[in-house]
Amino acid sequence: MDRFDEMHTFVRVVEAGGISAAAERLGIAKSAVSRRLQELENRLDVQLLQRTTRRMHLTEAGSEFYRSCLRILDEVDDAEQALQSGQQS
Repeated sequence: MDRFDEMHTFVRVVEAGGISAAAERLGIAKSAVSRRLQELENRLDVQLLQRTTRRMHLTEAGSEFYRSCLRILDEVDDAEQALQSGQQS
């Protein structure tokens, strides 16, 4: 799995408040979102989200990673937009 896809999925889960809502927003199966999160946590060897049957919240590490992901994804978007603006000029 691509790291950017994992980060994007993680950010969407946090922003949507859960896996089901994130899956709807991303247009993919709930199982795919869950699998991406599990692969990300396994790769990083850290729990990012504390999950129960009724709710989910960020761990301390998850909160730090979320802020980093937002910054990184915003920088990628900015770089792409700058490139596209330069090509249109």
